[in-house]
Amino acid sequence: MSVHSLAVHHHPSARPNGRPPLLFVHGAYTNAQCWQLHFVPFFNERGFDCYALDLSGHGESSGHDRIDDFGLDDYADDVARAVAGLPALPVLIGHSMGTQVVERYLTSGGQAAGVVLMAPVPPSGTGGSASRLALTRPDFFEELPNAVSGRPTEATFQVMTDIYFSPEMPHQELVEFLPMMECESDRAVAEMVALPFLRTGRRPAIPALVMGGGVDAVFPPSMLFFTTLAWRAQSVTVPGCGHMLMLDRPWPQAAEALAGWLETTYPARSSIT
Repeated sequence: MSVHSLAVHHHPSARPNGRPPLLFVHGAYTNAQCWQLHFVPFFNERGFDCYALDLSGHGESSGHDRIDDFGLDDYADDVARAVAGLPALPVLIGHSMGTQVVERYLTSGGQAAGVVLMAPVPPSGTGGSASRLALTRPDFFEELPNAVSGRPTEATFQVMTDIYFSPEMPHQELVEFLPMMECESDRAVAEMVALPFLRTGRRPAIPALVMGGGVDAVFPPSMLFFTTLAWRAQSVTVPGCGHMLMLDRPWPQAAEALAGWLETTYPARSSIT
């Protein structure tokens, strides 16, 4: 596939802590803005140099006109391009589909200082979750096109809030997140369903954290075990949080848990003798 422009948004900290930079990779149907509302300012304040990637066909990256051409390997190539432009190996932080993107980058020989998998797609793929939603919330599949096309109805707000956020999140607040929602590649979505049948390489032995929401309706917390086992990772469940850990009402608890792991795993350079 031809090389196209890729947006990597740099948010430097005013008081760097000497730890590895953070590279945030968004999930399906969204873009880098999902990190920039809460997480990027939080981690900048904690001294982390932050980067947020718009995957091909998303946000400010080019390729919107051929979004369905992109698969998970293409998105993994985006991560490789982003990492190559950083001053040091980052901690990769992926969310939902973004976890599969960073996993494919790492299992194909990519390097990183560590990896954080938030609300990860399980090794069994998305087929089980899609089937469960089709049975319990068929209105989700009816309203998703309205959400990503920017033509939501009151029903759209209600359904998207119920699926992606905690019960405490007023569905009216979803209006703030509409600019972060957009179309996703049908190819990438299909590959996540077929995940168990896709070839993958060896997982590198790097520090890993798996994080999920206690009330995630997309990938319930019971599914975190399988990703945690595969990566020999530490695991954290954020009580009362839905799928969108970086945007939901309990996002400060998610950010604090992640910061605690980062600061424990990567001692500040100034403290190393």
